[in-house]
Amino acid sequence: MRTYRIAFAILLFAAPFLAQAQTTDKPNILWIVSEDNSPFIGAYGDTFATTPNIDKLATQGVLYTNAFATAPVCAPSRSTLITGMYPPSMGTENMRSTYPAPDFVKFYPKYLREAGYYTSNNVKKDYNVDQDQEDAWDESSHDATYQKRKPGQPFFAIFNTTISHESCVHKSIPNDQLRHSPAKVPLPPYHPDTPEMRHDWAQYYDKVEDMDTFVGKILADLEASGEAENTIVFYYSDHGGVLGRSKRFMYESGLHIPLVIRFPKKYAHLAPGQPGTKTDRIVTFLDFAPSLLSLAGVPIPEYMGGKAFLGTQNASEREYAHAFRGRMDERIDLVRSVRDKKYRYIRNYMPHKIYGQYIEYLWRAPSMGSWEAAYKAGTLNDVQKKFWETKPVEELFDVEADPHNVNNLAGDPKYAVLLKKMRQANHDYLVEIKDVGFLPEGRMEEISQTTPLFDYARSGKYDVKKVIETAEMASMGDPRNLKELTKKLTDGDPVIRYWAATGCTILGNKAQSAKGTLINLLSDPEVTVRIAAAEALTKLGEKEKAVQTLTEALNSDIQMARVQALNVLEQLGPEASKAFPAVKQLIDHKKKNADYDLRAAEKILASAGK
Repeated sequence: MRTYRIAFAILLFAAPFLAQAQTTDKPNILWIVSEDNSPFIGAYGDTFATTPNIDKLATQGVLYTNAFATAPVCAPSRSTLITGMYPPSMGTENMRSTYPAPDFVKFYPKYLREAGYYTSNNVKKDYNVDQDQEDAWDESSHDATYQKRKPGQPFFAIFNTTISHESCVHKSIPNDQLRHSPAKVPLPPYHPDTPEMRHDWAQYYDKVEDMDTFVGKILADLEASGEAENTIVFYYSDHGGVLGRSKRFMYESGLHIPLVIRFPKKYAHLAPGQPGTKTDRIVTFLDFAPSLLSLAGVPIPEYMGGKAFLGTQNASEREYAHAFRGRMDERIDLVRSVRDKKYRYIRNYMPHKIYGQYIEYLWRAPSMGSWEAAYKAGTLNDVQKKFWETKPVEELFDVEADPHNVNNLAGDPKYAVLLKKMRQANHDYLVEIKDVGFLPEGRMEEISQTTPLFDYARSGKYDVKKVIETAEMASMGDPRNLKELTKKLTDGDPVIRYWAATGCTILGNKAQSAKGTLINLLSDPEVTVRIAAAEALTKLGEKEKAVQTLTEALNSDIQMARVQALNVLEQLGPEASKAFPAVKQLIDHKKKNADYDLRAAEKILASAGK
């Protein structure tokens, strides 16, 4: 008994030290996150960029050449990061929609805290879900830092900078104060050579340089803290950007991100390569949370949809990076994309909408107005003016040969087999994850008031395969499908009716035989279907009936139904004049200028000189 007591006393005395040793064996992890920038980095081969700190980090770490955001805009991308789930599977794909995530989802820092980590976030959240889960962080603020942790406690820390954010080009800096020359700035082939475009690009390169200075400071602080040899460092951007046709758009310019990861000698065995090397492994934001948990030795929850690309739970390489676009601010669109190591496939489900839909925040950049003015003046070449035209249903790009994605190969017979393969990969993934982004957002808003959309998709009420197939048929714009689309206009599922009506809009005047059924849908019990039918009827000579229906929809209690109706009214221009009093009344009753229906309404009246 005495021996047992001595042994127990020794164990009791040693327990705190054993626990501390066990905890401190875990690597610290530091994320440095910039905003709205593609790999305009010297280490990625950009000779115009001035990024000495990130370039040095790349010589000390591993550079990922195929790292991708899941969305080309912040809040949906960050929804992916914080939950480890693909936003279209749970309804968090539309910009600042804040619909509820399923109850079982924990923000990944919670798992780290439970494993003994100190978690700090400085400072951006923007998770695009309605719950904040404040307890995921020990501290989330402008003052948050790993330096506040307990002695010996491992940390996970984020430092996010807005220096390179889109807003950095809203106010022009005088030319003589710019460090990067507007005259020498390289322009992508899709941008016109205007003074405003050159200036915005040069100013943006200045801001990327400033962002690099921020990265250098965070790394210097880490070195000074004595923790550099215990810390795995990530540098990445939250998506691509920032000038027109990058952020918000489904090209390399919107989705390809810089990612450099440095492993100290202590954790070199966890690195995918030697310092200064590159890897072409495809990784997406869907993989970040699983990889983080894997590095920390935390079991990865089954609901997380990504593949760990680091740590003890390292998974096999993924073949594709999937990406999505839903509503961007006040403009409705629906796009999905698939990327392998060489090609990008894009599927446009609303090809009747132009790429360059007016978005108030995007148009704050002087370069956007100059691009639009050049289009109206007829001075653009074929590549530059595509942005102002309707979209093809499918796009396919050889990214190695065409990094700016301007040569669409989808219609080239030589790529027919590849196109079919990537089209099928896209279709299969949408069905597999039960993509709820194909619900009209007004319907999503209604459902989410009582049920998380993830749960709704698995309730038996959402026939995802039928919905996807209808959306694919509708988007093709093939008159041979009109008979089937007309039949679907009377389907018992309002989502099928919505997509069938959208298909008639895409067919335009070729959908004349469906006019009678579409008129009947103006009294449909579902407001999003009424609006979709009204939009189709604007193409079939029934604009007066359509405008009346759209005007009535502005009184809906559902904000996203109002946005849907306003999008159609704006396309009509002066022909929607009978709706202008209702549009003005909507503005008069709104108070928050961040409301997307208000932005859409104001644009209608501004265009009409009202």
